[in-house]
Amino acid sequence: MKPFLNVPFLPEDRYIDFLIECSADLDSVHFSLLHSRTLDSRIRIEPAVAHESVVAGLARLRGPKKYALLNSRFYTPELLIDHSTIEPILRTLDHCLEHGVIDGIVYCDHYLLQTLSDEAPEIAARLEAVPSANTMLDSCHKIEAQLAYIDETGFKPPGKIILDRSLNRNLDELAKICLNIHRHFPALKLEALANEGCLPYCPFKLSHDSYIALANMDGQDLTHVINCDIGCMRLLDEQPHRLLQSPFIRPEDVDLYLYHVDTIKLCGRTLGPDFLINAITAYRARRYDGNLLDLMDAMSWLADRLYVDNTLLSFDFANMLSQCDNRCDRCGFCKELFDSISHPLPLHIKDLRATTAD
Repeated sequence: MKPFLNVPFLPEDRYIDFLIECSADLDSVHFSLLHSRTLDSRIRIEPAVAHESVVAGLARLRGPKKYALLNSRFYTPELLIDHSTIEPILRTLDHCLEHGVIDGIVYCDHYLLQTLSDEAPEIAARLEAVPSANTMLDSCHKIEAQLAYIDETGFKPPGKIILDRSLNRNLDELAKICLNIHRHFPALKLEALANEGCLPYCPFKLSHDSYIALANMDGQDLTHVINCDIGCMRLLDEQPHRLLQSPFIRPEDVDLYLYHVDTIKLCGRTLGPDFLINAITAYRARRYDGNLLDLMDAMSWLADRLYVDNTLLSFDFANMLSQCDNRCDRCGFCKELFDSISHPLPLHIKDLRATTAD
């Protein structure tokens, strides 16, 4: 079996040892550049890990391609127009290139891509520019346009394209797009995002990404409060059956998607090594005999209060959901299925008291 997973990289020895054991199944890893709080598409309030430890850890992992995440929704104008502000990022990228631990960047803001290309064409020429999943590439026209815009910069063309999550629940359209792109761009790999666990066609998505970018700029995260009060977490708390509408890919359905795409992306880097080891193990095994929510990134907050028995989902679950017409007002399928495979978990309060030796 060819390598098929794109997974997060964390600079922790135990996790790196695990990735080395899994290397035969790893097509690539993605990592936070950790130069500052403004580069990533996830909240980074905690202190940044030392860059040298990231480089040293990546150097231990031989085989998979390595992509740095520069995929925030947007950046401050100063970063785009002030050479002194962009220079530290260029030095970091150059340092990664010197040590052979980077193959490309994952980006969302095309302004940043153009700025990096203009400021350091010699660095850009050695790096692939891979559009983030948040560019929402869900048609051949979008993909071809994105590739053309990348060609206008000094970056190398991407070795892969991450398809929009929505295609996970439209297998006919997924098959059509993959067949077309593979025919016209045979060297380009296509990737599906498996375990984000966000709402389908999430109405909060673009705003949420923007609030994350703002939080990483000023160090104050209000996104959790906003989501609990008026966003997706409130909706799922009130109607938990709607989690089944999320365009996730179960471990059991991996081979169905690999018939069309080349690789499967797993996310959840902010949830730590235990979550990632569990998820990667499940997707490698194509099976998970536990709580489906244990594998989901965006819905991980539900895992302590709700048990969704993954073993009770049908073998043709993905095919069934791909027939959904999104008319929830006329269909009770998800609600009925959810009630039959899930149950609430007892309240568990973690003991956060400091322990001391007697």
